[in-house]
Amino acid sequence: MQFRATQDNQSSRGYQRAEDLTKRLIAVEKERDAIQSQVRNLRQSSASDTIVIEMETVKMDAGVVSVQGSGIIIDVDDTRPAIPLGNKNPNLYRIKDEDILKILNELRAAGAEAIAINNQRLIASSEFRAVGSFFSVNNKNIDTPLEIKAIGDPAALENSLLMKGGVIETLQFWGIRVNVKQQDSIKIPGFKGTFHFNYAQPFTEVGK
Repeated sequence: MQFRATQDNQSSRGYQRAEDLTKRLIAVEKERDAIQSQVRNLRQSSASDTIVIEMETVKMDAGVVSVQGSGIIIDVDDTRPAIPLGNKNPNLYRIKDEDILKILNELRAAGAEAIAINNQRLIASSEFRAVGSFFSVNNKNIDTPLEIKAIGDPAALENSLLMKGGVIETLQFWGIRVNVKQQDSIKIPGFKGTFHFNYAQPFTEVGK
């Protein structure tokens, strides 16, 4: 009887130990699954954040979102030109599209990150040209005076325009008023037009 009782007691302890180990194993597995779920969520969240940042950068590069930063504002006005008496060609004292294109080229060469003319955002496909007595920007007619906003290093942008013999000095020689001022905060709107691709198609490499 004593031997059987001892055997039964040992067998019971074995069952209890196995049951205890099983419970511990289940708890550990649950904890492992919870940690793995957290890791997956963190990875997905990190990837999502990265995609969002990359998308915002692409949108900024494309010019389709509003941007803000330091830069300069250039006011160009030919509405009251100082035309000398007897001059028979007043067009010499009016702003021409090539004058503005020179300003835009100087700004881009000086590192301008975003440019707008009369709040029309300039992107890679934007045009600026004279149309009769008006100018056309993004197929929108605008008239003088012109306000050109550029975001970038204010000093570098301003110096690129005010160099001796540069485009600003030439315009002022012909009586066109040009004012350049640095600003700590300039807001430039995004491009509001549409993109059309008639000939370009996405490129896919063979085998991918």
